[in-house]
Amino acid sequence: MAPAAASTDAELILAILEHEDRKAFAELVTRHQSKVRTVLRRLTRGDIALADDLAQETFVLAWKNLARFRFEARFSTWIYRIAFNAWQSEARKKREVNLEVDDDALPAGSEAYDELPDIAARLDLERAMATLSDGERAAISACYYADLSHEEAAVALGLPLGTVKTHVLRAKAKLRARLVSRKG
Repeated sequence: MAPAAASTDAELILAILEHEDRKAFAELVTRHQSKVRTVLRRLTRGDIALADDLAQETFVLAWKNLARFRFEARFSTWIYRIAFNAWQSEARKKREVNLEVDDDALPAGSEAYDELPDIAARLDLERAMATLSDGERAAISACYYADLSHEEAAVALGLPLGTVKTHVLRAKAKLRARLVSRKG
């Protein structure tokens, strides 16, 4: 069975389980790798290399453990849980990854200087995200970067729903305060 672009995640998973269809798995990776990487980049405080390594580990683990997928949640929720666990495991190994950015890296008049407002806004967001607790960063990443509902994020993070909602509210308040104070 060749995976069709219109196949659902569940149909692709069944093709993988029944026929070890690597093309179907490649389609799942293609569909979900961008969001997984984005979430991991937020969780790793902007460490792109580490996030990409963790994303690769996430999909290897997903391939090895796909038979354990129970179809009780969306595949995206399940894969996010694997990514979150990979990040937690790495965070335990080396407790914190710091985001250090040199504000004077681009001199005025350089070609890249024209893009500075967008870059500055992204750096401000990365710095603000880095100030959040691990729980807050995980919850906000799950809900806004992985596009999970609060309920799905609770399942993916292994936290009570109320805790996820609290983390999201606190994270939004901290981000708003941090980003507004930068503009003023």
